[in-house]
Amino acid sequence: MTLPDAFAAAATDTDPGMDAGSGAAQEVLRRVFGYDSFRGDQREIVEHVVAGGDALVLMPTGGGKSLCYQVPALVRPGVGVVISPLIALMQNQVDALSALGVRAGFLNSTQFPDERRAVEAQFVAGELDLLYLAPERLRLESTAQLFDRGKVGLFAIDEAHCVSQWGHDFRPDYLALSMLHERWPDVPRIALTATATAKTSDEIVQRLDLGNARRFVASFDRPNIQYRIEPKNKPDRQLLDFIRTEHAGDAGIVYCLSRNSVEKTAAFLTENGVSAVPYHAGLDNRTRAENQTRFLREDGLIVVATIAFGMGIDKPDVRFVAHLDLPKSVEGYYQETGRAGRDGQPSTAWMVYGLNDVVQQRKMIDSSEGDAAHRRQLQLHLDAMLALCETVSCRRVQLLNYFGQHEQQPCGNCDTCLNPAESWDGTVPAQKLLSTVLRLKRERGQSFGAGHIVDILLGKKNPKVLQHDHHELKVFGIGTDLRDIEWRGVVRQLLAGGLLAVHGDYGVLTLTDASNEVLFEGRQVLLRRERERPTKPARAAKAGKAAAAAEMAPADVPVFEKLREWRAATSKEQGVPAYVVFHDATLREIAARKPTSLAELGTVTGVGENKLAKYGEGVLEVLGAE
Repeated sequence: MTLPDAFAAAATDTDPGMDAGSGAAQEVLRRVFGYDSFRGDQREIVEHVVAGGDALVLMPTGGGKSLCYQVPALVRPGVGVVISPLIALMQNQVDALSALGVRAGFLNSTQFPDERRAVEAQFVAGELDLLYLAPERLRLESTAQLFDRGKVGLFAIDEAHCVSQWGHDFRPDYLALSMLHERWPDVPRIALTATATAKTSDEIVQRLDLGNARRFVASFDRPNIQYRIEPKNKPDRQLLDFIRTEHAGDAGIVYCLSRNSVEKTAAFLTENGVSAVPYHAGLDNRTRAENQTRFLREDGLIVVATIAFGMGIDKPDVRFVAHLDLPKSVEGYYQETGRAGRDGQPSTAWMVYGLNDVVQQRKMIDSSEGDAAHRRQLQLHLDAMLALCETVSCRRVQLLNYFGQHEQQPCGNCDTCLNPAESWDGTVPAQKLLSTVLRLKRERGQSFGAGHIVDILLGKKNPKVLQHDHHELKVFGIGTDLRDIEWRGVVRQLLAGGLLAVHGDYGVLTLTDASNEVLFEGRQVLLRRERERPTKPARAAKAGKAAAAAEMAPADVPVFEKLREWRAATSKEQGVPAYVVFHDATLREIAARKPTSLAELGTVTGVGENKLAKYGEGVLEVLGAE
């Protein structure tokens, strides 16, 4: 038995009532996970599930969702069954739990039949605490029969937003999960996600038959993350400059829209001395697995990926998430940026965004499969994302408001707070641009893309303008008061505000009903003026190794670095990510306190009973060498 006998008694023999459950949960938290207290709503959620209640938990990435089902699984009789879409990460999740002394296993398509049979036998014999499986496995009657042969203590439905057809990671197999309540009505269920609006939450409740579940909504705020969005101008170079000046040597994730962009960006970073690997669905399984494993186990590696990468990544020291293309929705953006700074240390969510992003996204919506309602929903998602990009107010306030958390005070840690953008009256430039689009259509029956429209406004007599005699238009050259890049900003913002539309494979600009309000009804147009980017963001949050050192006494830094070296060697020897041994936060506390005995080391946050037995002597040996 891996858990202590007293644990086992608490986990199997007590009536899982609220008081008994609370005491057993606290004991599990300390002995297994090494924490003295729960955070936020964790205690209330754990006690509710231990007592047999259903729950829907909305909690940001890094907020401690896993403990909300892992602790009840260890306290309640039976095995906690975790439904997760993350087949590629199940081994890592099981390794991390095993390091804590938790008996964990998984069932998925990567296993050989003998391996699956062994795990099934452990489940039936009650020799597991947690069992992970993918939702498609529940479609098999053999899985349901397996559950009937053993004892299920609870069902945890991770990444529950995947059930929502309006969400950003819809998985059809999640729609079948209502059968859990139908077939095992007495087993409590806990559905968890980091990203859900009220609409998505309602859909989760409906589709999973969670009508009687208690809803727990934690704050969506991640104050350690600094949100920054910059105008796109040679994005590869912008990314390289960002990494070199702010995150040299740090682990990070870079998101691109296409597989081709992923490959090119990863190659560009590598050529310029930055360690980076690609990840997308077009790579073979072996390469994807190798690159993901390297990212999890190596310090300072950057993965360049499509959105196929990231969900469920538990690496705590990702110091930045960068987007080189506009995400399709605020939900997707929030979840992706939330993969930075899971350890609570200062981190950056950085994005570059330009006119072509808007054009590309509009074209993708127009050509998407699905009915008109589906396209309208995609458009609403994009409009919300554009509003976040174009806001002149605090980005964090805008982001939290989207999720129904109405904050009033600016955060002081986003680009619009640190380097406020100015708004200006762009009514006349908007009228000039819209008039050009209108005249081309009325007088010539023609439509063109943004580049050609801007050339006309700037009075450029290039071959294309001369070919179509557009230098004879009354609007030719009426926009010389703005530069090319400024006109592109006007186009981008008019598109974002619905005052202009883009259609067709060539991205031609067309007017909307709202365009007439600007042209003929005196509607004012306020636009955002980007300031010149400062050499260093004013009062920007420190990140990476510099942040860790800044929070420590100078004398403790060498101790911390020696502990990191020991951890790196230990994790390599055991074939697990470094954070599975100990998180940086735990090593910092050890470096500061310098315990001299196992008993003293056991009081450090993050040092549970199993890790103390497994790593305690090694840690004390490092400290003794000081």
